[in-house]
Amino acid sequence: MDLNSASTVVLQVLTQATSQDTAVLKPAEEQLKQWETQPGFYSVLLNIFTNHTLDINVRWLAVLYFKNGIDRYWRRVAPHALSEEEKSTLRAGLITNFNEPINQIATQIAVLIAKVARLDCPRQWPELIPTLIESVKVQDDLRQHRALLTFYHVTKTLASKRLAADRKLFYDLASGIYSFACSLWNHHTDTFLQQVSSGNEAAVLSSLERTLLSLKVLRKLTVNGFVEPHKNMEVMGFLHGIFERLKQFLECSRSIGTDNICRDRLEKTIILFTKVLLDFLDQHPFSFTPLIQRSLEFSVSYVFTEVGEGVTFERFIVQCMNLIKMIVKNYAYKPSKNFEDSSPETLEAHKIKMAFFTYPTLTEICRRLVSHYFLLTEEELTMWEEDPEGFTVEETGGDSWKYSLRPCTEVLFIDIFHEYNQTLTPVLLEMMQTLQGPTNVEDMNALLIKDAVYNAVGLAAYELFDSVDFDQWFKNQLLPELQVIHNRYKPLRRRVIWLIGQWISVKFKSDLRPMLYEAICNLLQDQDLVVRIETATTLKLTVDDFEFRTDQFLPYLETMFTLLFQLLQQVTECDTKMHVLHVLSCVIERVNMQIRPYVGCLVQYLPLLWKQSEEHNMLRCAILTTLIHLVQGLGADSKNLYPFLLPVIQLSTDVSQPPHVYLLEDGLELWLVTLENSPCITPELLRIFQNMSPLLELSSESLRTCFKIINGYIFLSSTEFLQTYAVGLCQSFCELLNEITTEGQVQVLKVVENALKVNPVLSPQMFQPILPCVFRGIIEGERYPVVMSTYLGVMGRVLLQNTSFFSSLLNEMAHKFNQEMDQLLGNMIEMWVDRMDNITQPERRKLSALALLSLLPSDNSVIQDKFCGIINISVEGLHDVMTEDPETGTYKDCMLMSHLEEPKVTEDEEPPTEQDKRKKMDCDIGNGSSKLPFSS
Repeated sequence: MDLNSASTVVLQVLTQATSQDTAVLKPAEEQLKQWETQPGFYSVLLNIFTNHTLDINVRWLAVLYFKNGIDRYWRRVAPHALSEEEKSTLRAGLITNFNEPINQIATQIAVLIAKVARLDCPRQWPELIPTLIESVKVQDDLRQHRALLTFYHVTKTLASKRLAADRKLFYDLASGIYSFACSLWNHHTDTFLQQVSSGNEAAVLSSLERTLLSLKVLRKLTVNGFVEPHKNMEVMGFLHGIFERLKQFLECSRSIGTDNICRDRLEKTIILFTKVLLDFLDQHPFSFTPLIQRSLEFSVSYVFTEVGEGVTFERFIVQCMNLIKMIVKNYAYKPSKNFEDSSPETLEAHKIKMAFFTYPTLTEICRRLVSHYFLLTEEELTMWEEDPEGFTVEETGGDSWKYSLRPCTEVLFIDIFHEYNQTLTPVLLEMMQTLQGPTNVEDMNALLIKDAVYNAVGLAAYELFDSVDFDQWFKNQLLPELQVIHNRYKPLRRRVIWLIGQWISVKFKSDLRPMLYEAICNLLQDQDLVVRIETATTLKLTVDDFEFRTDQFLPYLETMFTLLFQLLQQVTECDTKMHVLHVLSCVIERVNMQIRPYVGCLVQYLPLLWKQSEEHNMLRCAILTTLIHLVQGLGADSKNLYPFLLPVIQLSTDVSQPPHVYLLEDGLELWLVTLENSPCITPELLRIFQNMSPLLELSSESLRTCFKIINGYIFLSSTEFLQTYAVGLCQSFCELLNEITTEGQVQVLKVVENALKVNPVLSPQMFQPILPCVFRGIIEGERYPVVMSTYLGVMGRVLLQNTSFFSSLLNEMAHKFNQEMDQLLGNMIEMWVDRMDNITQPERRKLSALALLSLLPSDNSVIQDKFCGIINISVEGLHDVMTEDPETGTYKDCMLMSHLEEPKVTEDEEPPTEQDKRKKMDCDIGNGSSKLPFSS
């Protein structure tokens, strides 16, 4: 591609590609796609995006096409790879000038240079780093900034490489340029600190930008550039100097306004300092040991003393708390129980930690966390009043939760309390003791302090197990507080019911549950929405608890379910509705059939909620989960839900519908439980199976559930199902058997085996294409025992229940193997007897024995020759299934169950589903009506 003539053409097409008119845009994109593999195309793009006189949008598009081309065609082994000659020209052109005036384009150029560096630096591009170093020294502000920006992206990219050879190259690079990077950072930092007081905002911002970029470079070099960084004096000098620099930058915040771009950049730089320390601690814990004392002193002074007043901000406090937490929890700093087994480095770090965390220090940290950071703020109280649902979402982990102050303080409290519980338990108990009895509703500060202390007691529940008589505290202190209905007391009502939820699985007598349920019923009628939502959360924790007893809960079930349903109707936020639905699901799951009298209102409401949640797939997932438990609780009565239920299943499991990405897993589970609890097949339920064929083609993690669904249809109505879908299903199975794992093959064959068991007349014809594969596997001695066992189970069903079909199959296989039928039958029997030990399930061993015994009445000489082997495995099978009856002293078949016997269901067990009943009716091996040898 001639550059001079091509530039005009490419420029014209790029201009067209920026058009909003699709008629112009599409042909231009197609043309650019064709040029991607043309020699010289990227040289033209380079000329275009470095020409500052051209339209910004055109230059932006040229940069993007160049960057994408690096990913596709820069590697030597790539199809249509760029020639070495052109790549050399491009590399030289990319670093000729660092004078891009547009920030967004400059960033993209820096990124694409870094992409090339990842592949070529330093071997094919040794001049890159020296050129960047020289360019960041120039006096021109624009060139200096762009070179520094590129320097950062190149360093970041090279630091991310993980192969040993690449790591070695980066170590060499870091040791070579670290001194320069340090001096560069110090220079820009000093310049910024000098200019802060000048009042020239543009100059301050310019120097701060350079400080931030040079610190980003140092961060990558420091964290990723050295194997043993503690042995490098410059590295440790830089790290020790961070604390003084942090103090200087925090002081600068006093003179910079709160709502300008300088303030934003300043806070980003301060946070970057803390990230250097956190990353270094994470990657090099033992090299960090000399920094432990200083890090703790700095963080604790700014977070827990008056030193930080007026200069700290929330994200900085979060970072300091994370630094303390990482030091406290760091596994490398924890000695073994036997100190002699610990490394000297571990013992040294542990010694420093213990020397710092004295009783006064720990006490002050604990008190400050509880009495200052745990207090509900004015902003939170305002949000509680104005947006109660938004408040509960934030409290339970909203999008900004991870980086907000409250969860960070709570996690730090938990970690420190766990590590130093012997020291801190008396401190917290003393705080509890001072708050006994009711609190004046007019004293808002006292109410918030009690809320904070109760929060601490809930977070430390496991650590306080032996120190708090929670049952007495519940009866004498907490329960009366729940009964204070004053509006100003609502923070404590909400906190107390939360606190009980934290202790319910730790230490709470079962006898007190009815009192708690009574309190929950009252609180679910509280005037405050936040209190009601928190109460619902505690109810979930209560019913999920190991010691939950249905008999204690049933007297309150109707009231609670009604109130929960009212709460579900009242809340409007998607997240809150999901939460309340989850609570309802848990209640339904635990009480099972006992829920039937009370679900009418919910059953009527769910279709409306499903329609309203069309744009909220996660809420629809919660509805699906609720329906799963609802169907299980209703059992056969769930048939009344079909007008709503079946279209929901249809949509959720239709892979041609976009929502299936979110709904498929729960939709399949709902489909399965619907089948398991269906009393009979309906045309609509049968029609949904049209969704199955595409699902089987996915071969996804849901395949196991799909097989269960197929089995459900077989047990529900084998004749109608097989007549409608067996041909397509058999075709899907044949394809699957060639693609899926051994476990998947077994699942397919089990479906066939179940079909043969339930419908021995129709099934062999329907699954005829699969049976030759099974026969061949037996004859050839399938090497996987679990597959062989399933093959024998399938063939045993055919032989025992449909002799005529077995004969025709044997005839077909004799032609395929070019053998006599008798010879093939003999080989099969011999292999069957020989591989009987592959079968581990007693019922399948019995099936095989009965199948082979059914051949003995024949006067076929081949069968007579195998008489001893057949009898031998039959006797073994007999021993497997015979047990002594303790009442009569005689032996009986343990798999024999008369039609009059009903299995006993204990209180803890779920009642049998409709499918369980169908399986029992379909059982034809060892049942009371069997006239086969073992039943005699």
